[in-house]
Order: sequence, then structure tokens, then C-alpha cells
Amino acid sequence: MSGLPLTLALREPIEPALARLREGSGAQCLSDHAFSNLYLFRAAHDYRFHPGDWPCVSGRAYDGTRHLMPLFALQAAPPDVLRGLLAGHDCLYPIPQSQAAGLCASQFRHWSSPDDADYLFDARQFADFPGRALAKKRNQVRQLLARCTPRCVPFDADTAGAARQVLQGWMAQKGRSRGDADESACLEAIADAAAFGLEGFVHFDGSQPLGFVLAQELQPGVFAMRFAKGLDSHVGIYPYMFQHFCRSFARPVDWLNFEQDMGLAGFRRSKRSYGPAALISKLRVALRD
Repeated sequence: MSGLPLTLALREPIEPALARLREGSGAQCLSDHAFSNLYLFRAAHDYRFHPGDWPCVSGRAYDGTRHLMPLFALQAAPPDVLRGLLAGHDCLYPIPQSQAAGLCASQFRHWSSPDDADYLFDARQFADFPGRALAKKRNQVRQLLARCTPRCVPFDADTAGAARQVLQGWMAQKGRSRGDADESACLEAIADAAAFGLEGFVHFDGSQPLGFVLAQELQPGVFAMRFAKGLDSHVGIYPYMFQHFCRSFARPVDWLNFEQDMGLAGFRRSKRSYGPAALISKLRVALRD
């Protein structure tokens, strides 16, 4: 198998290349374009780094598609280079829509799947959950506050143990076995959050940890919510945590990116229940037959 397995040592040069792709994209920034996301989910997608003049990361999408993630803007590469990179892979992915316009339509085709799209939310709506559509979220927050007075502590090494306790409780409540879901990635994120650029809060009822969020700032004011875990025993913990993050984070929060739903019905219902402002398409680019 070609390419180098992802290790922490490969943060350089991968992260600077991804930072260049994120630059200037604002709220349309793809959640995938961060080394932390690639590294934490390296096993799930078999990510491998391909260095060279036109560096890429290869992997498998959740639907099994073999893809290459270019670590450069497509407009910078001659068509012959892109054709060569596609040999042995099903497509280039994820490609921002802004890069598709420069592709030669006679040589390349592109498409997108709703399963891949990032859910983008205006952070202002989390402040008070206004309107009829978000009335259920308002009521859930009221239920939580009627039951307890949450204590919110910034995530750091001192609260990492509490976050792990929440994750363990979440796994038990969901009936998950060890290693299922995103447990392994979440544990790594908790252990090395600062190195991955993850920030957030841990929420307590007295001494009992109820939930935590870990987010990553992709662009100024634009945050990908990488991990959010809460105990089902406390109705309203999720909308409360998102509301608190938008109201209380140390820097301005303008947009939240909840990432993709992977085609899972439960994820789709949950993410859509917060009323996304937009779905950010991620294109797949392949050669025309």
C-alpha cells in the first residue's frame, strides 16, 4: 500500500497546507480541512500521506469510495497532474465548490452527496433559540435549568478526567461496546486537546459531570464542533451546551459547523432539529469516461 500512515510527526507539512486551503473561506470552510480531523479518524478512513510536488492524503469515505484529498488548490495543478493523481482512486474529495469552476468540463466531472455535507449554523440562533421552530430546544433548556444549576468549566487537563467519565457514561447509555462509535478518536482528543487546537467546556451538576464539548476554530469566528457528549439522563444538556458555548466562549463565535451526518438517520434528525442556515457541499471530482 502506497503512502505513509498518518503520525503526529506528519502534522508538518500537512497542517500548513490545509491552513492555506482554509484561508479566506470564512463560514464555507470545510470541516475536513484540519490535521486534527484527519489524524483522529485515521483508522476509520485508512488515511495515508503522499508527499511530493502535489501532496495528497488518500483514504476511504464512509461509503467505501477510495479518494484523494489534495493538499493544494486544484487550480494550481495542470490537468495532466490531476489525471495522474486519479489513477488508482475513485475521485478527488473533498473539494470546495469554489474550486470546481476552474476545472475543464470536458475532462472532469463532479458531484456531491448530501451525506457528506457539513451542517452550518448561525451562532446567534443558539443564544435564545428564537421562534416556533426552535421552541423544543428552549423548553429542553428550561427543563435542565429547572432540575439543576449547571456549573461550566473550561476544558483543560484538570477537567479531562471528567470528560472521560461523561464519554464512558454516554457509551453505556447508548449500549455501545468498547471501541464503538467514535470512542477511540474522542479519547485521543481529550488526551491531547491543546495540541489538536480543541477548546471547549465541561458541564457539571454539583460534582457530577453531565457533558462536554470540544470545538476547533477553522476560521475566525467559525467553529467545528468536533465532539459533543452529554448524558441522556439530563434532558436539555445538548442545547444548553451549544448555547453556553456561543454565549460564553472567550472569543467571538459567529458560526458553528456540526460536520456531516454520514447518511445516518439519527444524526440527520438531530442536526436538522437545530435549523441549519446552510449545508456546505463537498464535491467529488473524477475523470469523465
